[in-house]
Amino acid sequence: MLVLYIIMNHENTEVTHLAFMALAVKCADDNLKTGNGGPFGAVVVKNGEVIAATPNSVTATNDPTAHAEVNAIREACKKLGTPDLEGCVMYTSCEPCPMCASAIYWAKISAVYYANTKADAHSAGFSDAFIEQELSKPLNERDIIFKRIDAADAIKSFEKWVALSEAEKAGIKNGTL
Repeated sequence: MLVLYIIMNHENTEVTHLAFMALAVKCADDNLKTGNGGPFGAVVVKNGEVIAATPNSVTATNDPTAHAEVNAIREACKKLGTPDLEGCVMYTSCEPCPMCASAIYWAKISAVYYANTKADAHSAGFSDAFIEQELSKPLNERDIIFKRIDAADAIKSFEKWVALSEAEKAGIKNGTL
């Protein structure tokens, strides 16, 4: 894996952003050569150091969630030993899809810089417009059936969670329990 370390200061902030974006684009370009996935790459940076630089691997892994941004979040969380990427910055070769944007929020990434837009992706044959349209519909109007069942048993897991002490909850949230 290519490691890029750049100290950020006021004079080279724009250059630094461009260098990290160039790495995300390189991941996307290199991925086309391997045939492991589409032309997408993402980089997670913390304190000027690259924590993860990954391409899309949907076709290589037969995993529709293996977008470059999700792969980078997974790798960064694993390397840092935490699900909280607050203070990290993501550079991605394309504006994140709804799934990736959600993952970015869940990971608490502080900023995202992207190159290609959703319109650019659509022009290249990659569109998530149908997902955004579906998510804007009420559950009962979506193309995929969403039906609530067995709520009486499922709620017990939440009731058990609520009954835990704050120390137990903190242990679970921090991965120590």
